[in-house]
Amino acid sequence: MWFLPEEAKALPPPSVFNRNSMWLALTGGLASMFHNAINHKPPLKSGVHRLVLLSSIGWYIGYHVTKREIYHYAKIDRDMKEYIGLHPEDFVAKEKKTFAEIVEPFIPIR
Repeated sequence: MWFLPEEAKALPPPSVFNRNSMWLALTGGLASMFHNAINHKPPLKSGVHRLVLLSSIGWYIGYHVTKREIYHYAKIDRDMKEYIGLHPEDFVAKEKKTFAEIVEPFIPIR
């Protein structure tokens, strides 16, 4: 794809059933039904071929948007890990405390 760099091809592909695909398929189907309603046609009965076409186009676009989204977040994670590796003094581990050291001692009131 023209909008995905070569390094994005190493990432695993997203699921075919993802939220972006579902939302854009729903949007395409609703756009087709809205167009029929504006032209005073029965929204679900006429133009079924257009409904299927716009829904499948929305599904296709949503799948590729998800691929781009996965690449974007993978790139951000890679950059953050690289920064943490270059500046370990900024990310020192805190000393671990037990739960009893954090909470005040319990004294029951009778």
